[in-house]
Amino acid sequence: MRVTATVNGRERDADGVWECESLLTLLRERWGLLGSKNACEQGECGSCTVLLDGAAVCSCLVAAGQVQGREVQTVEGVDDPAVHRAFADEGAVQCGFCTPGLVVAVHGLLRRNPAPADPEIREALAGNLCRCTGYEKILDAVRSAAEEARS
Repeated sequence: MRVTATVNGRERDADGVWECESLLTLLRERWGLLGSKNACEQGECGSCTVLLDGAAVCSCLVAAGQVQGREVQTVEGVDDPAVHRAFADEGAVQCGFCTPGLVVAVHGLLRRNPAPADPEIREALAGNLCRCTGYEKILDAVRSAAEEARS
């Protein structure tokens, strides 16, 4: 099967896509976008989170064929200095394996809601696991990015 999608603002296509191939595999192995991490492959950890038509999804759970004609934004396409700076400044990055998925999820959240309350932040990040930092520094980073984006 042939799949064509707009990825990070650029049209990309791939031939010979297996019908059960995941979007994560398509991104990493065919298009060389390695930012989305392959961790659990069960939608449990959120390390592979991308925005699909603006909604955060685990790319390991999306069949590659489902992105035909749609827009995908990976961490490579997140040009959001407030989010990147906040994660670094607040110490929300340790090993960094979960960071791409968190950055994409936070970027998507702040695009939908530039002033999220803590329960909204927690809900938006509920699908992203981090085994290194604990979550308070991540929550601080989201609050900081939101504040910077509003100022």
